[in-house]
Amino acid sequence: MSNLDLALSVALGIGLAAATGFRLFLPLLILSGAAYTGHVSLNESFAWLGTPAAIIMLATAAIAEIAAFYIPGIDNLLDALAMPGAVLAGTIASAAAMTDLPPMIKWTTAVIAGGGVAGITQGLTAMLRAKSTVLTGGLGNSVIATAELGGASLISLLALTAPLAALAVVVLFLWLAFRLVRRLANGAHRSSNQ
Repeated sequence: MSNLDLALSVALGIGLAAATGFRLFLPLLILSGAAYTGHVSLNESFAWLGTPAAIIMLATAAIAEIAAFYIPGIDNLLDALAMPGAVLAGTIASAAAMTDLPPMIKWTTAVIAGGGVAGITQGLTAMLRAKSTVLTGGLGNSVIATAELGGASLISLLALTAPLAALAVVVLFLWLAFRLVRRLANGAHRSSNQ
């Protein structure tokens, strides 16, 4: 495997992992469909992801998850439960996509980079939804749910077609989200001091 192939494999894995931070099942469904149609090769331990049964299971879970995030109150509950799921899904997505790597390197990268970026993405979106709930009484949460759905779809598809571009989008998103969270935290701190 060349250095470029290695970089693309890792970028694909990290891109898909970040997308699982927005929605757990949609990126895995997209990966499953791409594997089933032969557009992406999976690590042989994850060949089951490219089966019709996996596609049906993931499609059902993705539809239920997407719908649930549009229900005020349920969306915040799901955010509280989603952190471990996002880390696990990010680890699985990145490990499945990283082919031809020695197991120690693959799993270390999958857990740290894949699970880490999924957890950070999920945590940031949960903070934004919590702030939206406070500011809008939950009425603005559907905007965040739509943005998360778009982010999960865009980054998943971009990771499959242009992994390095997907990685750049993930880095940009994380930078912007950290700035927004910091601004919101500073605004809350200033208002509590007045």
